[in-house]
Amino acid sequence: MTRISRMLRGAALAAGTLALGAALLAGSGPATPARAAGKHKIFLSMSFIGNDWQAEAANMVKAMALHKSLADKVDLQVQVAGPNAQRQIQQINAMVQAGAEAIVVFPISPTALNQVVKNACDKGVLVFAYDAEITEPCAYNVHIDQTEAGRVTAEWLAKKLNGKGNIVVVTGVPGTSVDNLRTAAAKEVFAKYPDIHVVGEAVGMWSQAVARTELSKILATRTWDDIDGLWMQVGCYTANAMQLEAGKKPEQLLPCAGEGANGGRIQMLPVGTEVEGASSPYAPLGAPRISYASPPYSGALALKLAVQKLEGKDVPKKVILPLPIVTNDTVKLCDQGTWEEMKNGCNAFKPSIVPNPGWFASIFSEQTPEIGLNAALVGQPEL
Repeated sequence: MTRISRMLRGAALAAGTLALGAALLAGSGPATPARAAGKHKIFLSMSFIGNDWQAEAANMVKAMALHKSLADKVDLQVQVAGPNAQRQIQQINAMVQAGAEAIVVFPISPTALNQVVKNACDKGVLVFAYDAEITEPCAYNVHIDQTEAGRVTAEWLAKKLNGKGNIVVVTGVPGTSVDNLRTAAAKEVFAKYPDIHVVGEAVGMWSQAVARTELSKILATRTWDDIDGLWMQVGCYTANAMQLEAGKKPEQLLPCAGEGANGGRIQMLPVGTEVEGASSPYAPLGAPRISYASPPYSGALALKLAVQKLEGKDVPKKVILPLPIVTNDTVKLCDQGTWEEMKNGCNAFKPSIVPNPGWFASIFSEQTPEIGLNAALVGQPEL
């Protein structure tokens, strides 16, 4: 078994991910003629699903399709290729053959799909990529500035360490534009600081479970006392939990630049903050953090834009979403997780509302009022 294969297997064991994956695929087979009558046939093409973000993003796409504004317009079908570009190419070809009018896709590679995407465009099929990018000019892209995400978080960590120290780097899913751009930008920042040393690096597959496995390997040859900071695309929540397990006190937790998982944001709250449902390590720890995320609503927005384009409206070829950045100074607890609360700036959810600490909290966008907390949790739209 290859190293990547082992990671994929570990990712699949992440708590709740398999259940979510099964849920997002439910009902994704061929639509009946009655159901499809008068609707736009749109496919969701997913690649890797072995982490919380992908399942949540798929929930939000499905919720958008179910919203009253789109339910009578969209026949959505879901296919999963896994981390295999050739299989995704084959599936996209099949989608075109099956009469797709639009394909919303999380591409496993920014370039490997270019020819099949061009072929689809030539046949009049719209292709909208979300989060990760497709470089074929006919494709539409909806994502954050991934280079900015890598740069800003690395600069935060370098400043937090006063420009010196040993750090551990945990990256994402290899080959995706998301991982390539974030990692390259972060390493470019660290290269400016000769006294910052990367003493451990691992591929984390955007999975809390894989992050734990890979950190355990690194810690087999060193201790937490040998490390001064962490830059992790996903895994700060898990890293904090592991430090507590090793006997560190909350005030001794290492600064971590990483993802927007809800567990990590709850840990950012000051020690002693009363939070319903909290219990260690999913609890306020005052952990030093900068938290960012690719918003999981990006796929839902891509679907909404695809429908607008099919209806003849003008849609930009590239939509750059705001980069959600949360620090210890700006983390704000949601009371109920309502649309109005999120609009007013809350960005972390009580464990009593969101039991899964790996769930991503950056779900609010004024561009997608059709979807909110229930969309991200269970794939149901706002009323």
